[in-house]
Amino acid sequence: MGVLAKAPKTMDHCIDLCVKCARACEECFTACLEEPDVKARDKCVKTLNDCAEICLQAVQYMARNSDFAKPLCGLCAQICDACAKECEMFKDDHCQECARICRECAAECRKMAG
Repeated sequence: MGVLAKAPKTMDHCIDLCVKCARACEECFTACLEEPDVKARDKCVKTLNDCAEICLQAVQYMARNSDFAKPLCGLCAQICDACAKECEMFKDDHCQECARICRECAAECRKMAG
């Protein structure tokens, strides 16, 4: 539910999933930096950063009911899918869970982009 009475309620689920995804990406980013094969994760780490940032930006656009929220959600879905694909290449729990959350967010962002 939106914080203010005038906030767009139709976007609440997508906003919640984008926040969850951004957090998962930030946590996975930190965990990846501690892995012994960190060099092999270069593209994954960069994509995690992109994904966290676009998710938070999508939250901002949706919260203010911007005319650009839908196209931004479409881009967010693309980046979430790319991030999931990168994370799925690594079999540790944090990457697998992050990939799952990214896929969930991507699906909801695609719905929002309509």
